[in-house]
Amino acid sequence: MVQYIQQHYIEIIGSVLSLIYLYLSIKQRISLWIFGFLCSALYIVVFFQSKFYADMSLQFYYLGVSVFGWISWKTGKQHSGKELPVKKTKKLQALVLSLITFVVFLLYYFVLSRYTDSPLPFADSFTTALSITATWMLARKLIEHWLLWVVVDALSAGLYIYKELYPTAILFFVYTVMAVVGWMQWRRSLN
Repeated sequence: MVQYIQQHYIEIIGSVLSLIYLYLSIKQRISLWIFGFLCSALYIVVFFQSKFYADMSLQFYYLGVSVFGWISWKTGKQHSGKELPVKKTKKLQALVLSLITFVVFLLYYFVLSRYTDSPLPFADSFTTALSITATWMLARKLIEHWLLWVVVDALSAGLYIYKELYPTAILFFVYTVMAVVGWMQWRRSLN
């Protein structure tokens, strides 16, 4: 056990920080973006070592969206004096986000299947594309991002079991359950 912890300490720390991030996200606390930034930095290393290149690149995106999310939530509060409100995704917005997600998926799949040794390019590309969209939606406080996370987190848990990233698999199982909790909690705060 001690040897496992020594070999996977970055993953374990990243998982703990990710749980804090998730809790703060459900509670709609702006500090979630700090923890999101920190756990993403750690998971760049974890996913590079595991050859989950799309997930690794996603962590770079998360670094940037953490800054964007912080600014978006902070600016929303400064302009109105209140926290940025939870909103529903509009139909046109959902269509545009779906198209963007599909294009991102195709790009990732093309690169991963042709130019890397990724063991699961389809699944890695799919979860990455949905994650990009869900995180952007979180930064804008669109409630439906929780539904995307249910799908992403459940599939990702299976991928991480396959790659023997057990702390991360457990984290994503918890994420799946907590995405449902987040959905229910955010529904109560809709305007």
